[in-house]
This record gives sequence, structure tokens and C-alpha cells, in this order.
Amino acid sequence: MARYTQGLPSREQILEFIQTSDTPAGKREIAKAFGLKGQEKIALKKRLKDMAEEGLIDGKKTAYHRMGGVPKVTVLRVVEIDDGEAFAIPDAWQPDDGSPPPRLRVIEGKKGKTRQAALKTGDRVLARTEETGRGWKAHVMKKLPARTEGLMGVVEIDASGKGWLAPVDKRVRNSSPIADLGGAEEGQLVLAEPAGRSPRSGVNVVEVLGDPLEPRSFSLIAIAKHGIPHIFPEATIEEAERAAELPLSEDKREDLRHLPIVAIDPADARDHDDAIWAEPDGEGGYRALVAIADVSFYVRPGGQIDREARKRGNSVYFPDRVVPMLPEVLSADVCSLKQDQDRAAMACHLRISPEGKVTKWRFTRALVRIAHNVAYEDAQKAIDEGEAPEHLQHLWGAWKLLFAARNARDPLELELPERRVVLDEQGKIAEIAVRERLDAHRVVEDFMIAANVAAAKALESKTAPVVYRVHEPPSREKLVALKDYLATFGRTLALGQVITPGLFNRMLKDVTDESEKAQVMEAVLRTQTQAYYGPQNAGHFGLALGSYAHFTSPIRRYADLLVHRALVDAFGLEQPAPKGGAIPPTTGLSDRDRDDLSKVSDAISAAERRAMEAERDTIDRYVAAWLAGRVGETFETRITGVQPFGFFATIMGLGGDGLVPVSTLGAEHFYYDEAAQALVGADSGTRYASGDRLKLKLGEANPLTGALKFEPLNADGSAIEPRGDRSAPRGRKTGKFVQGKRGRPGNIRHQGRGKKR
Repeated sequence: MARYTQGLPSREQILEFIQTSDTPAGKREIAKAFGLKGQEKIALKKRLKDMAEEGLIDGKKTAYHRMGGVPKVTVLRVVEIDDGEAFAIPDAWQPDDGSPPPRLRVIEGKKGKTRQAALKTGDRVLARTEETGRGWKAHVMKKLPARTEGLMGVVEIDASGKGWLAPVDKRVRNSSPIADLGGAEEGQLVLAEPAGRSPRSGVNVVEVLGDPLEPRSFSLIAIAKHGIPHIFPEATIEEAERAAELPLSEDKREDLRHLPIVAIDPADARDHDDAIWAEPDGEGGYRALVAIADVSFYVRPGGQIDREARKRGNSVYFPDRVVPMLPEVLSADVCSLKQDQDRAAMACHLRISPEGKVTKWRFTRALVRIAHNVAYEDAQKAIDEGEAPEHLQHLWGAWKLLFAARNARDPLELELPERRVVLDEQGKIAEIAVRERLDAHRVVEDFMIAANVAAAKALESKTAPVVYRVHEPPSREKLVALKDYLATFGRTLALGQVITPGLFNRMLKDVTDESEKAQVMEAVLRTQTQAYYGPQNAGHFGLALGSYAHFTSPIRRYADLLVHRALVDAFGLEQPAPKGGAIPPTTGLSDRDRDDLSKVSDAISAAERRAMEAERDTIDRYVAAWLAGRVGETFETRITGVQPFGFFATIMGLGGDGLVPVSTLGAEHFYYDEAAQALVGADSGTRYASGDRLKLKLGEANPLTGALKFEPLNADGSAIEPRGDRSAPRGRKTGKFVQGKRGRPGNIRHQGRGKKR
């Protein structure tokens, strides 16, 4: 090891030592390298603590690493195999700053003279890491045993009395042997951990969660499976309680308590981010206000609440609970815009022209008092029955102008029904239905869109940093696939023209046959890109907007909080610093975020995808539980996806994707027409295509995994005689068919295609 200048090292010397050390560098190694003794060791301990709080280093006293870096020896998870080369990320990546995990190029070692078995996606390895000028490398020390998804499952006891952990994830097909039941009984939902290095060692049960078929268990499964942070550290809760006591400086805020501002939300809303108001301007237009909870006043950069909020990225909503981004004292109380309570707000003042254009905007910090918290259904009923108070009528009047402008803009209009799970007082499933879409929903949505556009444009006018909500146009590759698919219907798509949302809308409007329309809509949905957050503006294709940022939900989205902070800086809206120093003084952007918004944007985009998957998985489990008592019944379904091994279908009006294996379609051979997204019978020409409606019998419904399995029927309603497992050969009919490989179609994962704006 190189010799270092003796004495207490500077921050720069400590960082250099940590980064260049060949072995894990902890407090002991640093002290030894610099020859520290007695009081110098105490001073080193304080310096390391300060560096951790400043975001320079991370880790623990036995092994530090640079913040945003990777420990010298750590567990990695392979996430991609590209042209035979493996790439991995740290298996347990939860940095305080919420930054995305670094990607490491995996260098596979050799065992004796024989190369180790090739790595595959999902494998875990213990590796020695190295940061080079071209990025991170990982030298594999050993491959670790496969881990049951979330190490959560249900205890099963076989005939010999041996315990097994049955997975609760439909992507995991094998049960793990249980070495130690830990007092768990058969049929109980448990958490477990590996009992040893080898998969044959099995797992040990470490916690019994209870009845896996209790609805409350479904969200617990999703939380564990997706690694969603759901327990607030004590330091975070303590800071939140102090922040909740912050006095509102009335002389530093615009007083809007005299306005009849209304918060319109779902009847079961857990928090209230936004409220709206409007009145005629006497010139055919409206003056309007969108009041948003002033979360940035309570959650400040660098504080404990902020660190935890960055990790979470957003709140996650389940039918039985919410995993909030912020502690409850803020999310459900002080920040929530409640009726007849004085609240801190960020106010977006708008002028709406008679043509529905937003011509002016102004942002202030305000003091508001909500006149009413009203449910969507109640607001709609009051309007429909002509009994709405004047301030509600004004909201609808302003919205009609905004709606006309929206129609002229022609954003993408896809029918994407939202499933709603209703629980009774005991937490049991009372109903699962498609949420009704009311004008009241559109009123709030269009006011929020107007405020989001205003926030983006206001920040652009000041050349200030913006966290944009980006939805890029479809890629050419996806458009070519859509063109080929439409050709199977005798329809054309000219790729030389400018692709706009209106083009897709007109395409769908021209389709009169409902079955064909569903198929085309599925295809259009498949072309859409995933929306994300980023500091570079690429517009919002789906909404047909050039500039768009999320501003209206800072209680539940970290992106909105960053936009609020940027507005504070750009328009001089800083508030007096709290006394005592227990809470960070500023409410604007931190220097770190201002310099590099891309890092936190990537992290919160990933957190959003994680939340969407967890929420969708949970709804699937509720649907499967709801249907478990109806196995054997026949349902009207629609095909949502077709693959060589079979097709997926969803129950009309209820949801829940289920598989129909190609082996159950009868004795006839089926080939897979990829362009048409269809399975086609070789002899009869029978087609099963994406978007088709047909009656299927429910064969299986597994609440633990959320998996459904359907069985096809003959025209007379009788069961089709299945013919062995197989996959359909690819390609169009050629007169010659090759027997497909045997497989387990029930274990194939189907990825949902839902999109968020």
C-alpha cells in the first residue's frame, strides 16, 4: 500500500484513499494508513460522519465508498445481457440522494481451467468492483444462490412432513425447501431468508405474516416483492413533526382565504393536493386559480424528510392502504388541503381566454382556506340536478372553454378503463368494477393540465431548471410494426407524414366494427413510449403539448416538489428561515439538483415504474381472489396479447389477464402470425387475434400470484379437447409444421401495457 502523509487527512485525501484502495476501506484502514492515534481517531470519526451527511461518502464504518459509487466488494444483480456481455447493478441500492444505480460491466472469472457457467438476467454475484475511466467494472468472485422473489411465500407441507416455500410471484415457478419453519404452519404467508449458500440449503422462515388470502396480504406481497420503502426512520418522523409546527408567515403570503376554493377528489382520497376556483372576467373568459399544497415549505433540501422522499419517489396506492412519500403528519394532515383549515399553498393564477387559451399566469405563495372538500360524484350530481352553488357553476363554465381548446389540440384519446376495488369495513372485497368517467374528472384534469403547462412555461421564461414530464412520439420501429399490423386489416399507414395524436384518433374513429376497433386500439397502445421525467424537453406527445411539467401533486410525487422548488428560486418566493437550525433553511432547489437534474429524474422515473407494477400486481391479486369462487363459469373476454405459446385475455368490465395455452386450442395445429398478432388454424383458418372478443371458461384463479387461466370453448359452449403442450411455429402458413418445444405456458409472464400521462 502506498505511503500517505501522516496526520488527520483532508476530505480530498479520504476520498482518494477510498477510491484507490484495493480492499474495503473503513475507519480502521483509514486511521492505519495515515498513522492516526488517540484524539486524531476521534477527529477522523467526526470527519467521516460530516462527509456522510454532506453526501460525499456512503456505506458504514467498516467499508466506506464514494457517494454514488459502489463498495469494493458487494452483491450485484445482473440486469442485462448484451451481445454475450453481462451488466449488473448493486442488489440493494438505496442511496440517501435517491440516485439511480450505476451499471457495472461484469468480468466473469474462471474456476480452475473451466469457465464458470454463463450468467443470465436475474443472477446474483459477489464481486470486486473497480471504477475506471470508461465506467465501472465488476470482477465476479462467486455466483450466489438464486433468491425466491422477495423471499416471501406460502408454507406448504408435503406427505413426508417436509416444508416448502411456495412463491407468490407468477414469474417464479419453483418452490424452495424450508430448513427452519420458525413456528410457521401450513398455509401461512411468511417472510424467509436463505439458510445457506447453496439453493439446496433452503430457506429459514423469519416472520409469519398470516393468512395469505386475507386481502390485506396482497399489498404486503407487492411491497416486499418490489422492495418499496414503507417504514419511516425515526429521524424522518421527528423532523416531520417539527416541520408541522412551522408558523405560516401571513405577511409573506398572498391571502386568498376569502375565495371559495374547492377541492374535488375521489370519495376515498387519502390526501388532497389540489383545489380550484374560477370566476368570469367580464370579457367572455375566466380568471382561475389552481391552489396546490405548499409542500416545499415543509420538506426542504438536505433534510431527513427530503432524503426519504427521494428514495420513495412517489406515494404508492393500494386498495387497502397507501405507502406515502411523506410522513402522515404532513401527507394526511398539515399539507393536505382540508375544508375550513388555513393551509399553505403554491398558487397558480390563470387567465383563460374565450377560446380556452391560457394567456397569462402568475405564481405566488399563498394562504388558503378550502370552502369544500367534495367527491367527484357529488359535484357531478349537483351540476346535473341544477343545484350546484355558483362557484361550482363557474368552474364548469371555465372548464368548457378549456375543453374546447383541448379538443382543438386533439390529444391522444384511448379508452383505458380503470379498475376499482371496493372493500367493506372488514377489509373484504365488496366489489370490483370499472371506475366511471365523469365530467367532474375532466374538469379537475383540465385545470391541472393548464397549471402544469403554466409551470413549465413560467420556468422556461426565466431560463430556470425544469423537470419535464416527457412523452416522446412513437419510434419508427414501432410505427413500422403498426403499419404491418394494419395491413392485415386492409388499412394503410403512411410513414412519410407527420405522426400526431390526432392521426391515431382519426384512425380509431374510422373503425366502425367494435371488435376491429379494440384490436386497432391495442395496436396503437403498443406503439406508445413510456413517459418519464427529465431536464431536457422533448414535449408530451399524448397530450399534444410542447412543454409540460408535473406541478400539481407534490404530496405524492417528488417531481412536483422539484418543480415547486424551481419556481421558488425563479420567482423569488423564498420564506423566512426557521429558527433554531433543526430544519434546513431554504425551500428552493439544492445546488446538487440544480447542477444535475438528470440523476434525480432518472431515479424518480424508476420509482414510478416500480409503483405502477406494484399497484397493478395487487389489483391482479384482488381480481383473482374475487374470481376464485367462480372457477368453471363462462365469461365474455377480449384478447389482449398473442404469443406463439398461446394468447392472453381479460374479462370485459373486470380485468385480470389470463392465459389460454395454444395446447388447449384443440387437435388442429396453429401457426403464429407475428405481423397480425394472431394464432391461425392450419386447416380451418380459425383466428385468435389481439382485440377479439370471445367467451372463455375460467379454469384457474390464483389469488397468491394474481394468475388466471382460461379454457377455450366450441361454438356450442362445450369444452375443446386439448392436445399436449406445444408452442405455435412462427411465420405464415407454409403447408409444413414443425412440432413446437414442450414448455410450461402457465409460467410465462405477460407484461401489461398500461401507460401513464
